[in-house]
Amino acid sequence: MNAWIIAIVTVIVAPFIGGLLAGIDRRITARLQGRFGPPILQPFYDFFKLLGKAKIASSRLQLIWIYGYLVFMVTALLFLVLKLDLLLLVFVIGFAGVSFALGGFSSKSPYSHIGANRELMQMLAYEPVLLLFALGVFAVNGSFLISEIFNNPTPLLARLWPIFIAVLLILTIKLRKSPFDLATSHHGHQELIKGIMTEYSGPYYALIQLTEWYEYVLLLGLVYIFWANPWWAGLIVAAVAYILELLIDNITARMTVGWAVKFVWSVGLVLCVLNLIYFWLLPIKGVS
Repeated sequence: MNAWIIAIVTVIVAPFIGGLLAGIDRRITARLQGRFGPPILQPFYDFFKLLGKAKIASSRLQLIWIYGYLVFMVTALLFLVLKLDLLLLVFVIGFAGVSFALGGFSSKSPYSHIGANRELMQMLAYEPVLLLFALGVFAVNGSFLISEIFNNPTPLLARLWPIFIAVLLILTIKLRKSPFDLATSHHGHQELIKGIMTEYSGPYYALIQLTEWYEYVLLLGLVYIFWANPWWAGLIVAAVAYILELLIDNITARMTVGWAVKFVWSVGLVLCVLNLIYFWLLPIKGVS
C-alpha cells in the first residue's frame, strides 16, 4: 500500500482507536471501583461537547505549543506505522513532551507551572529508557529501522525482555497512570487541580484529548513491536500490557515526582543497561 495512503488512514483511524481505549479505560476502572461507569463512547461525547464551547486562551504561545504537541505526536505515530527510524521516533516523542511542558509554562497559573515542571521531570525519567530501547533494537537487528523488526522472525521479546519490563514502566508514565499520575492529575486529585492542563478549556482542551488518543495508539504500538511476528501475537501482548496498566493504576497510590525518577532510573535503566551489556558480551563469549 502506498505510504501516503497509510499515513492518511492512520491520521483518521488512530483517534477512533484511542478514544475507544479511553472509554474502555474508564469503564474498567469504574468496575474495579464498584461503579457501573460511563458508556464506552463517553470520551467522544465529551470531545464533541468541548468543541462546541467558547475558545478561550490565556496566552497565544499556549496555543502554539499545544498544536506543536499534536503535530509531534502524530509525526511519531507515522514514524511507527511507516516503519521508519526508531531512534528518530524517540526524539520526536521528546519534542512532543517539551511542547506540552512549554504550553504549561506559557500561562500564569502556578498549578500549570508545577504540572509543567513535573512533566519535564517525568521526561527525565523516561527518555533515557526509550533511548536504550532503541539501542537494544539496534543490537538485535543491526539497524534502527522499525521495518527490520518485522523482517526478523525472532520476536524482540525473546531477547529484550528486560527492556520490555522497562518499557512497561514508561507506559505507566506516558499513559498518566498511578503511581505516575503527576503532571496532569487525571484522577481529579485536588493538589494540582488539573496540573499542566489547568488553563486549557473548550476546543483547546479537546486538542489535548485528541493528542492523548494518538499517544495511546503510539505507545501500544511500541509494545506491539516486541512481538510483531505473527501480527496477532503483538496485539495480544499490547492488550495484556494495557489491562495490566489499568490494574496498576487502580491498586497504587500516586507518588512524588522525585520518587518516580529514582524508581525508573534504578529499575528501568538498570534493566536496559544489563540487557545491552549481555549483547555486547555475547559475541566476545562466542569468540572465546
